[in-house]
Amino acid sequence: MPQRIKLQGGQFVLADDPFTHVADDQDLATGDVIISLTRFQAEGDRLLHDGRAVGVRIESHEEVEALAYDLPRLAVVALAFPKFRDGRAFTSARLLRERLNFTGEVRAVGDVFREQAGFMVRTGFDAFEPSDGSTPDQWAAAVHRYRHVYQRAADRRPPAFAERGE
Repeated sequence: MPQRIKLQGGQFVLADDPFTHVADDQDLATGDVIISLTRFQAEGDRLLHDGRAVGVRIESHEEVEALAYDLPRLAVVALAFPKFRDGRAFTSARLLRERLNFTGEVRAVGDVFREQAGFMVRTGFDAFEPSDGSTPDQWAAAVHRYRHVYQRAADRRPPAFAERGE
């Protein structure tokens, strides 16, 4: 089971993961699951009617808008980083938070490194499966490395010009 770091009340904590990641070629596990968009489109209604908490994994080439109708019923949207340098999941997170008003967990999965922690929090991620073995304290240090930000984002931090009163 991958390690999960969760942002709760402004603090980064190591948190148990009640969800099981299920690949398309695997049988469904009992309990709460995270499945692919393709599988969700085929089996999602049945899983939700069974009373399960359901999460959907969105690959970087897939559009989160495909979930727009179902977002109120989902507990987690897991956005995949296939490579460290692929940043499309940042855009997907921001769309989920700002345009689609998703209030559930937005989780970073895949090639997730703490060097990107600040950007992940700014765009709306609140859960992380780090691939570099980093700790919650290391994530907190990475997020708070810079005091000022220069534009508005999903984290609602005031930009530097607003702090100066301009």
